[in-house]
Amino acid sequence: MTALELDAELLDGMEAIAPGDWDALAPPGAPPLDPFTTHRFLVALERSGSTGPGTGWTARPLVLRRGGRVVAAMPLYVKTHSQGEYVFDHGWAEALERAGGRYYPKLQVAAPFTPATGPRFLGPEALRGALLQAAIGLVRSNGLSSLHITFCTGDEAAALAGQDGLLHRVTQQYHWENPGYGSFDDFLAQLSSRKRKMIRKERAAAQAHGLTIRSLTGDELRPGHWDAMWAFYQDTGSRKWGRPYLTRAFFDHVHQTMRDDVLLVLAEAEGRPVAGALNFIGRQTLFGRYWGALADYPCLHFELCYYQAMDFAIARGLRVEAGAQGEHKLARGYLPAPVHSLHWIADPGFRRAVAQYLEGERRAVDEEIEVLTAYGPFRRGGRAD
Repeated sequence: MTALELDAELLDGMEAIAPGDWDALAPPGAPPLDPFTTHRFLVALERSGSTGPGTGWTARPLVLRRGGRVVAAMPLYVKTHSQGEYVFDHGWAEALERAGGRYYPKLQVAAPFTPATGPRFLGPEALRGALLQAAIGLVRSNGLSSLHITFCTGDEAAALAGQDGLLHRVTQQYHWENPGYGSFDDFLAQLSSRKRKMIRKERAAAQAHGLTIRSLTGDELRPGHWDAMWAFYQDTGSRKWGRPYLTRAFFDHVHQTMRDDVLLVLAEAEGRPVAGALNFIGRQTLFGRYWGALADYPCLHFELCYYQAMDFAIARGLRVEAGAQGEHKLARGYLPAPVHSLHWIADPGFRRAVAQYLEGERRAVDEEIEVLTAYGPFRRGGRAD
């Protein structure tokens, strides 16, 4: 690092760096390109106890300084499990431990609990290699098994895959692209007749429950709205993960520091929230995150999570990433898209085995994306049915 006049430093947490110093490393402009690597989001996780002692996520941000000034960084965590990552390596952990190795702790560069693509190497592109070398150095010097950089950008993956033995993993999600629709009907016009009818029927069924649907952001949000969202999140989280990752205090921190960064879609019965979907707003993308309901309302999930998100995205010229998994998204206009992660494994033999696995997995994912795209809802040819 000295040849480049750079000093690498591992911080004790996000509060050890000033918000302005951290956020200045992101691509310039507002709103943030990636709300999940902002200082306010990562600090909200720490202050709320969603990350930190007892969670298996210990924040140790890695920064590079030149002349005492922070010039690059990555959101680095020490992990003692593989929960909340959405790029699954449980099989790798089991294989290494069966062979007598120790997989945990490991280092993770990520936005915790957030399967959303965004920059993981913050700062100038020219310093990505220095950040990577510093992170790999931490793995080596501490006798750790591995480094994992999840949901990085395609540009980061293309630039760094293969460097220093870094392995490239490709998985897939469902994303809704917006070529410049002027209205939801413009989107529907691009679909096959059968899919248009299905979506119109679903939207009508959701409206038939007699609920009031409201999309709230910024100062429209009130502290009481988060009580409702917490109840929805708890219900969904307990069914999916056993224990929700986020604490109740996290939502209070979001209200205090991030309410301009969120879209909360609520369905109310006589003024009482009965279902909701939480989204985060990026500069180019609306990111769907959490959903829940207090009762079963057919088609309401599609309306709140997908169609209301599309309405908002069309109004603001955004695309939509609706989170992990869910082939049911395909019929509703969310097409499969590759997502990227990078992995460095200390043991050479284990690294070779994982590299071989990833080569086959990439081919399978490419084929799956091609097949699923062909089954998408968009009409063939240039005119409506």
